[in-house]
Amino acid sequence: MTTTKLDLKGLKCPLPVLKTRKALNGLSAGDRLEVHCTDPLSVIDIPNLIRETGDRVEIAARDEKSVVFLIEKLKPA
Repeated sequence: MTTTKLDLKGLKCPLPVLKTRKALNGLSAGDRLEVHCTDPLSVIDIPNLIRETGDRVEIAARDEKSVVFLIEKLKPA
């Protein structure tokens, strides 16, 4: 199991979701993706993406300017 960090700070919708999807496609089951975002819509968009992919997501950290998602890849790409 590996953890990949993805820095998407400063990117606006839809780029955080598109880049997260692309990064998830390159992971194996059991791997984790740590996504750092500043787009306020990411708190809606990324969990919706993860519902579509069937993986697991949690918000690892959040403040007024940014959010960190920890995503676990459950299904093979």
